[in-house]
Amino acid sequence: MKVTEHITKAKKSLFSFEILPPIRGHDIKDIFSTLDPLMEFNPPFIDVTYHREEFIYVEKENGLLQRRKISRRPGTVGICAAIMNKYGVDAVPHLICGGFNKQMTENALIDLNFLGIDNVLVLRGDSIKSEKFFIAKKNGHKYAIELVKQVTNLNKGKYLDNTFFEQKKSPLFDFCIGVAGYPEKHLEAPNIDSDLFFLKKKVEAGADYIVTQMFFDNKKFFTFVKKCRSEGITVPIIPGIKPISSKKQLNSLPSRFYLNIPNELVKEVEKAKDKKIVSHIGIEWGIHQSKELKNSGVEVIHYYTMDKPENIYKIVQAIY
Repeated sequence: MKVTEHITKAKKSLFSFEILPPIRGHDIKDIFSTLDPLMEFNPPFIDVTYHREEFIYVEKENGLLQRRKISRRPGTVGICAAIMNKYGVDAVPHLICGGFNKQMTENALIDLNFLGIDNVLVLRGDSIKSEKFFIAKKNGHKYAIELVKQVTNLNKGKYLDNTFFEQKKSPLFDFCIGVAGYPEKHLEAPNIDSDLFFLKKKVEAGADYIVTQMFFDNKKFFTFVKKCRSEGITVPIIPGIKPISSKKQLNSLPSRFYLNIPNELVKEVEKAKDKKIVSHIGIEWGIHQSKELKNSGVEVIHYYTMDKPENIYKIVQAIY
C-alpha cells in the first residue's frame, strides 16, 4: 500500500520509523532485533536507508596506496523484501542519485516493482567523504528532482529506451514518491525561500509526500509547514524526529544536518553526568515533541532510529 493511502485511511496520527542496513558481514537478524520491539506499535511502513559507496586507501607491498571502493551498508532492496515477508509491513527503500547512473536506477526500480514495493523515498544523497561537493556519476542525476522525474516517467510507462515496447504498450509502474524537506533549510541552500522553491519543483515533478529532516524545535516545523502551504505545496508533510543520545551530538548533529538545538535542551545535556542521563533527557524531549506534534494533527510522526531502537520504543510507548 502507498504511504499516501495509509495516511488517507488513518483515523489517528501514525507512527513510522527508519532503519539503517547492517554493516557488511552482519546478519539480517541484526535488523530483526531492531524491528521486533517496535512492531508492537503496528507501524504502517518502515524506511530503509541507502548508503552510497566509500573510498579507502590500502597500502600495497611496494609502499604505494591503492584506492578501493567499498560499500559498508549494502542490501537495502533485500532488507525491504525481508521486512515485507516477515512482518507484512510496507517497506520504503531510499533511492539516491549518488553512485547510480540512470540505467542502474531504472534497473533498481524494476526490481523494486517485481518485489511489490509501492513506495520510494527519493534523495540526492550525500557526497563521498573524500569529496568536498556532490559529484554525480557519469550519466547519473545531479539533483533529486531529476530522480523524481525518472520515477514519474516510469510510472507513465516511459523507460530510458522504449525500443523493446514499440509493438505493445509499456508496462506502467505506480510508485508513491516521497522527498525530503528541511525545516531549517538544506545545508547547501542559500536560504529557506530558495530551498522551498526547489521543494515545490519536486512536488510539481511528481512527489506525493514530504518527510522532514530531524529537528528539535517544533516551532521550526510548524513554520516550515505554514511556508509550504503558502507556496502552494499541498502534499502531506511528515515530521522526522530523533532523540539525542550522547553529548557529542550537540556538535555533530548541527554540523552534519544544519539544524539548531534549543538552548534549554543543550543546557540539560551539558550538565548530565553520564550517557544514561543524556539518553533519558533525549527521550523526554522526544516525548514532549511527539505529544505536541500529535496534538497538532500531523498525519504521521517518523522516527530516525540510527540503530538505537530502545530510545524510540520508550518515546512511542509513551504516546501511542
